[in-house]
Amino acid sequence: MTYPMKKHLVFVLLLMAAVPLLHAAPARRVLFDAGWKFMEIDLPGAESPSWDDSGWTEVDLPHDWDIAHSPSALAASGNDGGYYPGGTGWYRKSFPTPAAESVRLHFEGVYQRSEVYVNGKKAGTHAYGYTPFTVDITSFLSNSGNNVVAVRVDNSLQPNCRWYSGSGIYRHVWLETSDALRIAENGIFVTTPEVSPEEALVKVSVSVSNESVRSRKAAVSVEGQTRELMLPAGGTAAAEFSFRIGNPDLWSPEHPALYRTAVTLVADGQVLDRQTVRFGVRCFSFDAESGFVLNGRKVLLNGACVHHDDGLLGAAAFDASEFRKVRLMKEAGFNLIRTSHNPSTRAMLDACDSLGMLVIDEAFDGWREAKTRYDYSTLIDSCYREDIAAMVLRDRNHPSVICWSIGNEVIERRTIDVVTTARNLRREVLRHDGTRPVTEALCSWDPEDKEWPLFDPHAEALDILGYNYMIHKHAEDHERLPGRVMWQTESYPRDVFDNWSRTYTYPYIVGDIVWTGLDYLGESGIGRFYYEGDTPGEHYQGTHFPWHGAYCGDVDITGWRKPVSHYRDMLWNPDSAPILYMAVQEPDGYHGRIRETKWSVWPTWESWNWPGWEGRPVKVEVYTHAPSVRLFLDNREVGSARVDRSSEFKAVFDVPYAPGTLRAVAMDASGKVTGEVQIQTAGKPARLRLTPEKKVMTADGQDLVYVLVEVVDRQGRVVPDAAVPAEVSVSGPGCLMAAGSADMTDTEPLPSSKVTTWHGRAMIVVRSGFRPGKIRVEARSSLPANRVDLQTRMP
Repeated sequence: MTYPMKKHLVFVLLLMAAVPLLHAAPARRVLFDAGWKFMEIDLPGAESPSWDDSGWTEVDLPHDWDIAHSPSALAASGNDGGYYPGGTGWYRKSFPTPAAESVRLHFEGVYQRSEVYVNGKKAGTHAYGYTPFTVDITSFLSNSGNNVVAVRVDNSLQPNCRWYSGSGIYRHVWLETSDALRIAENGIFVTTPEVSPEEALVKVSVSVSNESVRSRKAAVSVEGQTRELMLPAGGTAAAEFSFRIGNPDLWSPEHPALYRTAVTLVADGQVLDRQTVRFGVRCFSFDAESGFVLNGRKVLLNGACVHHDDGLLGAAAFDASEFRKVRLMKEAGFNLIRTSHNPSTRAMLDACDSLGMLVIDEAFDGWREAKTRYDYSTLIDSCYREDIAAMVLRDRNHPSVICWSIGNEVIERRTIDVVTTARNLRREVLRHDGTRPVTEALCSWDPEDKEWPLFDPHAEALDILGYNYMIHKHAEDHERLPGRVMWQTESYPRDVFDNWSRTYTYPYIVGDIVWTGLDYLGESGIGRFYYEGDTPGEHYQGTHFPWHGAYCGDVDITGWRKPVSHYRDMLWNPDSAPILYMAVQEPDGYHGRIRETKWSVWPTWESWNWPGWEGRPVKVEVYTHAPSVRLFLDNREVGSARVDRSSEFKAVFDVPYAPGTLRAVAMDASGKVTGEVQIQTAGKPARLRLTPEKKVMTADGQDLVYVLVEVVDRQGRVVPDAAVPAEVSVSGPGCLMAAGSADMTDTEPLPSSKVTTWHGRAMIVVRSGFRPGKIRVEARSSLPANRVDLQTRMP
């Protein structure tokens, strides 16, 4: 099965040549995030325009009210939800009546069960918290020119999610205005059904909507071509276009080339709507003999499951944080993200397109049988068509998206009805896009794995079968069903070598997708290691407060890459990853007897600070593709090893601890040094070092800067065991959004100015305001204060 896809370049469209056009108010889309008021309580009557909201909190979207709270053991969301409260809240905003025939509010995401009121009247509702929706508010607007929109957000039915959901209008809101005749929402669909190095065929389908009470004649133009349409009152019509690109610049993770094409709608001599769509030229296929082939080249898929939250910011989805999330995964060596277990943001997919990251776009966690009491099982029958359409229609022009996923570990998998549900969901996907395969993540909780073959009828509804922790069944499945294409849609972090090896060896296994790429809030305690005497067991076995997040990611919530991330990168990307990396296992018994869980790896750090352990052995891990490595402590050789596939490209040395400089040297077959890395024992904490990821921000109220806080000694070396409480301040045209560490047991609210470093690190997040100037960020502690200045500039 072959799935070509979409794209094209920055061509300026040519309009109808002979007739001069009047540029009367074309369709507009304006960000509607600023100037809201918020109250975290249910207030009957708060939709009234006359309601007194003078005492409400002023907020700019995106906004997540949960993250402002300290996790509490009594919170209704429980262990799965990260011990955050949920509840009900109201948002209100005043705005003038736009001069347009059609006015709409587009919400990218509200968690959840939202009701939208305009001037006291209910204009629309939406239940699922992860899909976008649009409310036509034209008929609700005031003739006097003053309007109030009020949004009630109900996240009080808990628990409803197996991870941290956040609460509120946590994604962008847009005010859309247009003529009654317009390009339909998500009405442009670009495909590239024929792609070769010499030429690509691009097809563009444009859907036009006529919301007026009379029939209308219109002309649609794309790339110099024009199609005339006659639309009945209240009707729609489609125009089809095609053109060719010579010597196309093909999109891939290594070369994410993007094109743009413009679409113009004209009626009565006026330009009514003009939209530009970004796309990519590429083609791909999946099959059991060749694996995944992109633009004629086989690609092994090194994937990460990624939840929707942005760590320290909670669920609030800023474009800058979504871009950073994809960048962190790209820098960690991944080439694919699975949006577990819900549609992500537009901004995240834009980042995947521009940075070069493949995507499995997932719709739902569960179906009809509940995993938590108030989850999607309460919505599926009334909402699944709307929610699948919202995901697929919004996302189908993204070249990064290579597959749609319709579910994850559904509980009813043992029933015959599950086959019907899978077929129905697949059918809904294909109604909107037939250019990509459909997958689903299946699992088995049968300890003897006897039930797995019983899921074959279910699997037949899918193009690719997702194996959650079940890839050990691949050989017998391949023998039974040689045409089946498989990928491991979730895997344990510690199994990185085995999963890489299987994908490398068997073409019908097209990739491995680890759980997870990033640490996240909720599913509290998954991936934790703990010490003897702590509450034992897996995250799903009882409660583990004050744990309120997951520690199974390759990258923690501050952005620090754990050693397993470097090991994975080295395995999957031998030509681009650093040739050498070294880390040190925490000695068992140093802080207590260590106990692991299924999703954990042994606690391993970039640290040679183990005071009190002198003379006792410490395990040092070295990862390399070089054939041999030597290890030195203060220039005294303490070990050497051959490294190859049989050693899993890893050398482990037992080194009696003594303070000093630990140095690993990689050598090629001739004995030539090809790489060197070292870890030094740090001295006592001397100061806090602040390092911003960038120093210039856009003064649009939406930009973010992440500022790394490190505890360093007099020589500037990070003190890896330092826990230093600090107070953060931000002055100037910006504000503090968050200050936190990767410690998933620290219950200080993340927007608080108080933060304690963990393993010598913490992170500050600063949000820009709306005016240019200098922002000063300062961290005070028992150590000498440190500060950094940022600059904001107008867009």
